[in-house]
Amino acid sequence: MKQEIKKLVRIGLMIVSVWLIIHYWENAIALFAKIFGAAFPLLLGGMIAYVVNLVMGAYERVLTPKKEKKLWLRLKRPVCMALAFGSVIVGLYLIIGITLPELARCIGLLLEKLPPAIEKAWAFLEDKLNVSETFPELAQKLNSVDVRSIVNEVWGVVSKGVGGAVDIVLTAATSLFSGVVTAFLSLVFSIYLLADKEKLLAQFNRLIAVYMKKEHARKLRYVLKILNGAFHNYIVGQSIEALILGSLCMLGMLILGLPYAPMVGALVGVTALIPVAGAYIGAAFGAFMIFTVAPVKALVFLIYLIILQQLEGNLIFPRVVGSSLGLPGLWVLAAVTVFGGLFGIPGMLIGVPLSATAYALIKENVNQREKEA
Repeated sequence: MKQEIKKLVRIGLMIVSVWLIIHYWENAIALFAKIFGAAFPLLLGGMIAYVVNLVMGAYERVLTPKKEKKLWLRLKRPVCMALAFGSVIVGLYLIIGITLPELARCIGLLLEKLPPAIEKAWAFLEDKLNVSETFPELAQKLNSVDVRSIVNEVWGVVSKGVGGAVDIVLTAATSLFSGVVTAFLSLVFSIYLLADKEKLLAQFNRLIAVYMKKEHARKLRYVLKILNGAFHNYIVGQSIEALILGSLCMLGMLILGLPYAPMVGALVGVTALIPVAGAYIGAAFGAFMIFTVAPVKALVFLIYLIILQQLEGNLIFPRVVGSSLGLPGLWVLAAVTVFGGLFGIPGMLIGVPLSATAYALIKENVNQREKEA
């Protein structure tokens, strides 16, 4: 009787909760957004700690002697943590320092050369095809457009901005200050997590052991284990693959005499972290940069990158990443499409390991049910 009453109470509470969420949907979304905004530094710190922990764990394994001394036992964690943070920061600095300045210079160069290029192309079409007589309305519209003034206006908006200077400065300063505070809090929180990760894990296990049934606690640990394995394999595998692909891209461009080899190689390596869509993003930006100085070489770059990506997809990826994620290519594409549409590039990055986790759990559950049937 008591069990039935408890069951009815749970169902009643669930119905009331669903009704409240539907009835106060806008307020619930606003409350969730407020909570998410307040907790964002902690969430970001957790993500930073997870990524840095992969590097820190590698340092701890390499720098662990057979016979550890007491002094080294105390110093190993802070030393390896500092090396891990330093490695990540240096890597990000090199990538950003190489790509962004050259990309800005290429955009400026393209805007400078675009008007005369359009005028030459129109003159060629007019001379060879007599476009003015064939399409008189189009020719009238194009002749009335001052390409140079439009490009100058666009470049002026991009470089100087519009509107009140004071408002822009205040907005930028506020955003910068908020970003610095968020980054600082996230960094401090990640350091605390990394310093006491064993203690925090033990406390978590104690909590679920006390407040959950043994079977539920076992299932939760198993799900978290699968989730951690999926993210670990994805991050490590994709990072190694991106490093190999970026290095091969840079080496091939140097051999072919293509411009911006280090920058484009770094860009292709970074975009390779994004499954499926990353290859197209890297190819587009790389071709765009090369096109600003040598249009023919941009075509050579695209051909070379297509060949390289075929080799990467058939040789490098299966050997480096392999089937560690256990997610078929069809579902990788589906995960990238859905999560990318919902959350943009961050969604593409987290969508694949999340889908791999769900796929593994569903697959195991189906196999278990088939055995029991």
